[in-house]
Amino acid sequence: AASQAGLVNNLNDGVAWGLLPLLFAARGLPLAEIGLLAATYPGVWAAAQIATGGASDRVGRKPLIVAGMLIQAAALVGLAIGGTFAVWLVAAALLGLGTAMVYPTLLAAIADVAAPAWRASALGTYRLWRDLGFAIGAVGAGLAADRFGIPAAIVAVAALTAASGLVVLIRMRETVARR
Repeated sequence: AASQAGLVNNLNDGVAWGLLPLLFAARGLPLAEIGLLAATYPGVWAAAQIATGGASDRVGRKPLIVAGMLIQAAALVGLAIGGTFAVWLVAAALLGLGTAMVYPTLLAAIADVAAPAWRASALGTYRLWRDLGFAIGAVGAGLAADRFGIPAAIVAVAALTAASGLVVLIRMRETVARR
């Protein structure tokens, strides 16, 4: 459950870096606004994960991962169907927040269940699957965008992201022991 969520999470990065700037340019945004939108997602992600990493120690891993994946899915839909800079800015910030909820928490969930003797191998295997998402996202979303258009490709990725969150909800056990 964690590895597929990591793959899909990074698949979203492929969309964010590859398709979103093209979408914004096609909608006529000036370069400065495209740059601000492109920076909002990783900026919010970087700042928020400082808090979400620690929060997962208190509230558990699973709730943050599931909520983060669903927030990312909603944000992607907002990015695909939005029509104004303000809507895209809010959606980009939500995409960053959702990613911040998922990214450090998945690593912590893997570390929780891996015995110290094989923790490095477990994290390496997880990272292989997670980082494969960059390539799959870029190629897959690009092919879908060529065939169906950029907004449809982004909505398809949003659906995949929501499905991934539901897989975590159903399949993943909470890894933080309740005190």
